[in-house]
Amino acid sequence: MNRRFFAAILAAALIGSATVQSASGEDRFIVVQSTTSTQNSGLFDEILPEFQEKSGIEVRVVAVGTGQAIRNAANGDGDVLLVHSKPSEEKFVADGLGVSRADVMYNDFVIVGPDADPAGIAGGRDVIAALKAIAKGAAPFASRGDDSGTHKAELRLWKAADIDAGAESGSWYRETGSGMGATLNTGIGMDAYIMTDRATWIAFGNKGSHQILVEGDPRMFNQYGVILVSPKIHPHVKAEMAQTFIDWLLSREGQQAIAGYKVDGQQLFFPNANDGSS
Repeated sequence: MNRRFFAAILAAALIGSATVQSASGEDRFIVVQSTTSTQNSGLFDEILPEFQEKSGIEVRVVAVGTGQAIRNAANGDGDVLLVHSKPSEEKFVADGLGVSRADVMYNDFVIVGPDADPAGIAGGRDVIAALKAIAKGAAPFASRGDDSGTHKAELRLWKAADIDAGAESGSWYRETGSGMGATLNTGIGMDAYIMTDRATWIAFGNKGSHQILVEGDPRMFNQYGVILVSPKIHPHVKAEMAQTFIDWLLSREGQQAIAGYKVDGQQLFFPNANDGSS
């Protein structure tokens, strides 16, 4: 009986050990709440395998609009937040929901439109003048309308132009409530103007007759930031692995990986981490 008892104890211990090891292996991942632009552009598909090979940590990306990504992270549904609306990011940290925020990379927004260009904005570098021309001519404009970083930036520009575009919703101003790729598809289908981040536009395959019409305005600068979700607020956050990922993004190696991602010879994101030289 004693031998049977000890055999049972040993078997239970071995099963427990295997379970722990299995769980440990399964837990070697983090969740990053991020934007559709980083996903649709192909950036994550390019750089994450390099990080995973180096660290053994899998990165699972939830790609939604910035507003939704921030809400998800605030609810504890992620370990890292990587988005592009700096005022909202700073508030996230100030509210104690994130540990700290760091610049990672940037690109810019552009306005694309059909060859016909009914508002006559082609070649412009003044985004406010372009938006005024679109509104004056009631030319179709497709907005994401989804509280994303792109949508937030667009709304700031309409406000700077002293135009209440939302009041025109359903007429010349159409809100898709969708991600960048879906909004581009919708806007191109209706010959509308669209504001998009340059990375998504470069990687987008269904451009039709649309092309970049307005670019180069400093007000269309598009900064991305990364934040560790607070483990004090959400104890289940995998802080150590999440910080390993953040440190890699901000390191020379991570920054070079971002800079090295190109489509048709065009660089989509430009690294600018404060310690990018480390």
